[in-house]
Amino acid sequence: MYSAEDILKVIEEFSGETNIAIDDDIYEIGLIGDDFEDLMELYASRFNVDMTSYLWYFHTDEEGSPGLGGYFFRPPNERVTRIPVTPRMMLDFANSGKWAIVYPEHTIPKRRWDLTFNLIVFLLTIAAIVAYALFN
Repeated sequence: MYSAEDILKVIEEFSGETNIAIDDDIYEIGLIGDDFEDLMELYASRFNVDMTSYLWYFHTDEEGSPGLGGYFFRPPNERVTRIPVTPRMMLDFANSGKWAIVYPEHTIPKRRWDLTFNLIVFLLTIAAIVAYALFN
């Protein structure tokens, strides 16, 4: 059985934050985006937690700006209500060996239209720059 100190130690070592309480929301202490995901990977590995049912977009934001596509198509994390992750939850799941949040019913498009839109804008910009360079 793991203890609260085991979980808190991993979070503190990873984040550099001290004085984290068992019921603190790790998002609120500044672990968001890629940092949040890296912590979850370390946690799953260190405590051998099956993360098969884990859905990142309920717990954290994406790293960086959503780009222009984010103005037209909401990314997954903006389509759901955020569910906090606390060290207490992480402890319970570590001791059970499985990420066990029952997520609410929701629908996320199969295709990330925000990212597709951003890619199209990027490619069109590059094509315009190349065309300008070639024909001027």
